[in-house]
Amino acid sequence: MFTLSLVFLSQCLFVTSAFQRDFNGKTNFIVLLMDDMGWGDLGVFGEPNRETPNMDRMAAEGLLLPDFYSANPLCSPSRASLLSGRLPIRNGFYTTNLPGRNAYTPQDIMGGIPDSEVLLPELLKEHGYRSKIIGKWHLGQQPQYLPLKHGFDEFFGAPNCHFGPYNNKNTPNIPVYKDANMAGRYYEGEFNIDHTTGESNLTQYFIKEGIDFIEAQTRKGEPFFLYWAADATHGPMYASKPFLGKSARGLYGDAVIELDYGVGEILSTLKRLGIAENTLVFFSSDNGAALYAKLNGGSNGPFLCGKETTFEGGMREPTIAWWPGKIAPGKVSRQVGSLMDFYTTFLDIAGIPAPKDRVLDGISLKGMLLNQTLVDRPIFYYRGDLLMAVRVGQYKAHLWTWANSLEEFEKKGIDFCPGQRLPNMTVHQQENHTKQPLLFNLAKDYGEKYQIKPNSAEYKAVIPRIQAAVKEHLEHLKKGEPQLNYCDRAVMNWAPQGCKKLGKCLPVPPSNKQLCYWPH
Repeated sequence: MFTLSLVFLSQCLFVTSAFQRDFNGKTNFIVLLMDDMGWGDLGVFGEPNRETPNMDRMAAEGLLLPDFYSANPLCSPSRASLLSGRLPIRNGFYTTNLPGRNAYTPQDIMGGIPDSEVLLPELLKEHGYRSKIIGKWHLGQQPQYLPLKHGFDEFFGAPNCHFGPYNNKNTPNIPVYKDANMAGRYYEGEFNIDHTTGESNLTQYFIKEGIDFIEAQTRKGEPFFLYWAADATHGPMYASKPFLGKSARGLYGDAVIELDYGVGEILSTLKRLGIAENTLVFFSSDNGAALYAKLNGGSNGPFLCGKETTFEGGMREPTIAWWPGKIAPGKVSRQVGSLMDFYTTFLDIAGIPAPKDRVLDGISLKGMLLNQTLVDRPIFYYRGDLLMAVRVGQYKAHLWTWANSLEEFEKKGIDFCPGQRLPNMTVHQQENHTKQPLLFNLAKDYGEKYQIKPNSAEYKAVIPRIQAAVKEHLEHLKKGEPQLNYCDRAVMNWAPQGCKKLGKCLPVPPSNKQLCYWPH
């Protein structure tokens, strides 16, 4: 089992004098992507318990980005967009089974990231970079969809969420991969998650894998891209024993404290190796905090609702950029950004041409990072196949509003907006406002509480700009083939590559392809 002492040991034994640090003149890239972590979960964003000293220090040494968004309020589509630089409606990570429904990649999903999408590590590989993903992939679990088939050179983590434990008869436990082969399964042996105590060493595994990769690349002087996608803050939450009981916020807070420790270890490694000025690091989250977890989840600060919704709490992410010697420390940028911008920004900094045969929704933030220049751009908030809202400048217009279904709310007690009741907004049926959008000024009203009246001069001046942005977007929209429509138990993780060597292959049931059901 990996422990804190092993992480420290790996650092202490490493001899920095043997390193080569030129990386062929190229910049290294790291994305520290949290899972279901809300905008209000960091001390620097106002969390009153101040339990994230390393993330807060990262902001003090770097650039704070309070107007940063995911491309979707749910994990799989958001991650597909980060790596492709394209909205889910373009890269296929949506469903048409029911309008406006969120969909992701449970282990019975038949689809995954299409070969037609050119992912960031594929382009970086062509220019001498080595890439590694650590943690949750979530872009399809069948062999053709796994990370090593889409540009990554190394993989340590899982293709799906760490749900379970399962009985391995009706549902298999999720495999943990070491590169192309499974190394075990969640809830079995060294990859256990104790639901009673919340104890698991997974985050420590992820920290060690990240540090080992950085050290190995530094030894070789080979540029790298590290995608560190730890998932301890996604239910069921977990933390290793030294962190359990440390937070005033319970198990979720324990997980945050350990992730904060991991961020600190990774940044300290870059400094220790003398490569911090060669490495651009972004910290963010895949979507907003899951408020339906009630007191067992995160915080979206002052924003409305959370994960699964296209209100600000569902898609506004806690984001920090860190690049010592390049980014002026202690600054705040009002640039409206997106996880999709990592794609175009990294390519721009690396001097790699972006694909010309497709629309990219990300923009390059290079000028903003180095010179604090701002780029005016719209943000499109999609839920499934439905364009729900648009932000232009400081204004946001809702074309559709919906929290979640009345059936879920009344019969199952599922509420994506607990304690937040706003007429025409946090509703339990989809409401169409395309003829007269609901307009809000996010600079003054970040909680989306006070609708700008349609007969006001402000509304009449702003709405034409937003409608023009929507018109241009839809006129040039070429939808990708939907990947999240069909499910089949036969494609679950019964017999992943490498299972035979471990004695962990399971019998595959007969195929039974059917439409997936997406309630949200």
